[in-house]
Amino acid sequence: MIVIRGEDPTALQYMALSELERSVFRAKQNSPVTYRYESRDALQFELAMRSQIVTAAVALNESGAAFETFADSYCNERYWRRTANGGFLLRPGVSPAAAIRDIFYNGRLYGFECATAMVIVMYKAILETMGERVFNLYFQGLFLWQWQYDRDLRFLRTTLQEAYLGDIVYFKNPDHDPAKPQWQGENAIVMPDQLYYGHGFGIRTAEQMIAALNALRRPGSQVSAYLTDQVIYPDFDYLRSLANGRWVAVKVGERFYRA
Repeated sequence: MIVIRGEDPTALQYMALSELERSVFRAKQNSPVTYRYESRDALQFELAMRSQIVTAAVALNESGAAFETFADSYCNERYWRRTANGGFLLRPGVSPAAAIRDIFYNGRLYGFECATAMVIVMYKAILETMGERVFNLYFQGLFLWQWQYDRDLRFLRTTLQEAYLGDIVYFKNPDHDPAKPQWQGENAIVMPDQLYYGHGFGIRTAEQMIAALNALRRPGSQVSAYLTDQVIYPDFDYLRSLANGRWVAVKVGERFYRA
């Protein structure tokens, strides 16, 4: 159930929402869990960003970006410098927004693993929700590597019974082939129609994700991969505070800091 301070619950159904946004709204409204928002704007910000996460996941899936281990990762050197551990460090003087968008425009110039893909999708969704100016202000010095992310991208955790479009879940492969540790599991984004996006696997059902991981088990294993109850999602309230300018940015040298 959705509760907004000072709002008549029956009036919420008349909000102007996209199809994706309304599907999340309905799911939360029908949940036994009570979701409290300080304002209608707070709810709409979350719905808009969840929609952008789904859109970014589709775009990354169609970008041509490859799945690669850290040892074999690669990137467009115009925007990023590949580090010794296989990560991508934003080059000095490069717009963070331009560098993130390049991954989607020139995906064939990139190869990375699934955790990095999740962070990239989140950055793209934040960029499109908050706008280029705000994104460039708060997300400087980006470093793409595994679950490394900017301090202004904050994640919260919950359990599987509360997963919604745009959340990140994890398929664990407990008996993976020891020679292929990159397939010990798959991070995936919850998509419409009971589908999931996982970098390297594409957009599939849970059953198809599990079958793909099972094909990468230790030879002879009968221990199946499975969807865990781990759910991760962005701190929408905090991101909205950045978008609304609740933090003051102070320039020191060539960098901006929050004050």
